[in-house]
Amino acid sequence: MNIALIGYGKMGKAIEAIAVEKGHNIVLKIDLHNAEDFTKENLSEADVAIEFTSPHSAFDNVMKCLSFNIPVVCGSTGWLDKWLEVKNYCESTNGALVYASNYSIGVNLFFELNTYLAKLMNKHKEYDVIMEEIHHTQKKDAPSGTAITLAEQVLQNIDTKEKWVNHLSENPSDLTIISERIDPAPGTHKIKYHSIVDDIEIIHTAHSRTGFASGAVLAAEFLKGKKGIFGMKEVLGL
Repeated sequence: MNIALIGYGKMGKAIEAIAVEKGHNIVLKIDLHNAEDFTKENLSEADVAIEFTSPHSAFDNVMKCLSFNIPVVCGSTGWLDKWLEVKNYCESTNGALVYASNYSIGVNLFFELNTYLAKLMNKHKEYDVIMEEIHHTQKKDAPSGTAITLAEQVLQNIDTKEKWVNHLSENPSDLTIISERIDPAPGTHKIKYHSIVDDIEIIHTAHSRTGFASGAVLAAEFLKGKKGIFGMKEVLGL
């Protein structure tokens, strides 16, 4: 499979290593230093593009790939205020897109565990819930996209919580997310239910970017030849 990398920072390089190890070809690498090479002609050599950049450029990059009729796997977070526009454009052009806030297989299993636990805990009003997330200092958005996904799962299943906030809150209807930026942490997410009697915690800790990169390559393999909008649930068959 021929892959274009839109974003060639640490994640892009990790994706490249996994992709090459699996026998794929990297036919285009785009970063800030060669943005002018992000053209329809250059991208036409790719079967799929993998986009990991920043909240400020992700939307334009995804739209560009779709306009060039190139399937795209997007892992950038912090831009979902424009999700509906991307969704509508992808559907209207019969395009192909995988988006996930986190491509780690372990994190996506963690998502399933989080949803199940929240459903169980909703029956036990004596417990309150709080979330924490830790990332490296180069992480530009807070809370992380993964934390927001986890929070939304909790909100969908815990009746007493109405919205998430990114600070300590004494409002019982708020779901607090505490964000820390500490090097060299690749990513830790914790959901803690606490009562006067005991605590229940689930934690996912990434040890490196390898898990994210492996999942992104898996998503690219899944997307080749398909049309539509997908997430990691479809990629992993969850």
